[in-house]
Amino acid sequence: MSEAKESVKPLLIVEDDPGLQSQLKWCFDGYEVTIAGNREEAINALRRFAPPVVTLDLGLPPDPTNVSEGFATLEEIHQLSPETKVIVVTGNDDRENALKAISLGAYDFYQKPIDSDVLKIIIDRAYQLCELENENKTLANKQTQGPLDGVVASSPEMLKVCRLIEKVAPTDATCLLLGESGTGKEVLAKAIHELSPRKDEKFVAINCAAIPETLLESELFGYEKGAFTGAHKQTLGKLEVANGGTLFLDEIGDLPMSLQAKFLRFLQERVIERIGGRKEISLDVRVICATHQDLETMIAEKQFREDLYYRVSEIIVNIPPLRDRSGDAILLAKAFLAKYLEQNKSIAKGYAKDALQAIESYRWPGNVREMENKVKRAVIMAESANITAEELQLDSAAEDHMPLNLREVREHVEARAIVRAMGYVDDNVSKAAELLGVSRPTLYDLINKYNLK
Repeated sequence: MSEAKESVKPLLIVEDDPGLQSQLKWCFDGYEVTIAGNREEAINALRRFAPPVVTLDLGLPPDPTNVSEGFATLEEIHQLSPETKVIVVTGNDDRENALKAISLGAYDFYQKPIDSDVLKIIIDRAYQLCELENENKTLANKQTQGPLDGVVASSPEMLKVCRLIEKVAPTDATCLLLGESGTGKEVLAKAIHELSPRKDEKFVAINCAAIPETLLESELFGYEKGAFTGAHKQTLGKLEVANGGTLFLDEIGDLPMSLQAKFLRFLQERVIERIGGRKEISLDVRVICATHQDLETMIAEKQFREDLYYRVSEIIVNIPPLRDRSGDAILLAKAFLAKYLEQNKSIAKGYAKDALQAIESYRWPGNVREMENKVKRAVIMAESANITAEELQLDSAAEDHMPLNLREVREHVEARAIVRAMGYVDDNVSKAAELLGVSRPTLYDLINKYNLK
């Protein structure tokens, strides 16, 4: 019995004639028919039942002899549910309005007098197309679902980066990650390692900016016993420790010129000599480099070797700053909140509305690292269940930046509105749909469209 119920398909019939209403209600086997007699009833039924297929009589009250109300209903249906297939029912020989309806987005038209068998064939075809489109969407979502492990993102900008990393990770190409401080370069470097054949070997990271120049050479290449004062035993460098695995060289722009030639030789020959040693040691290491600096400018200023640049930049990955990752700020803020609520005893449970607005509009000059620090502090300092903008040390009235292209503006606004609504109701889809004035299926479609899962 439950299987039969699941197979019933919702169908909305918009018709003001009581006789036709009665006739049409019972002649479509396999469909759960809802009748609406005017535009208001039609839109309410659309929001409530989200029917994939609608039949629409253009002659609706308050003036059934005029088609303006029918066209207005058609436009509103497509605004609320662009994927819905609308079959327009027109008067006999009303070819002009039928063609106009098609130009406005109607799926098909049918002229009176109504033959229920013929109309059912058109409805069946429309429903089959809906099912095919849904299958295609499901397949597309499976192919592009989610970012990399450890990466919290839904923005097209960041998902593009993730797809690039998935392509280059299985190779041994030397990668150069470019991005502002705090954008998560080390997280992405680890993702490359985890997706590579070297994932079971070591991932070794070294920050060129954090180690004094006098010590950096020994850190990288190691040294033999007695190579210098204090060298009491043979010590392996980071390159040797990473043998078989991956070396992540962060802030390579701070690698001293004196070491750049030696590192270049390693990249070319894949051999090193420890300080104080005479033996060449062959290594098999995947190298990933990163910097927030403009290496091309540094080359022009003779601060970075051009030949080294071309060696480390076989694949360049440009990581966008958080301010350019549309929709990611809210996702990251919630992820960090969950992380630090688990680590700390706090009365906080979520974000206040002003905090969500501030998170969206703030420019995040320190990127993901700045956000993580602010959320961690706010969790510790919270004085109520909902963290405020003040506790995040953010200005809730910060300037909001919008694109200029009209299509981009619409997509930007829709995606932002969905993220805001979901944030305000703690990811409750039904409540978010109610806030946004759309049906739950429509909201699910929009979530899939903008990759907001």
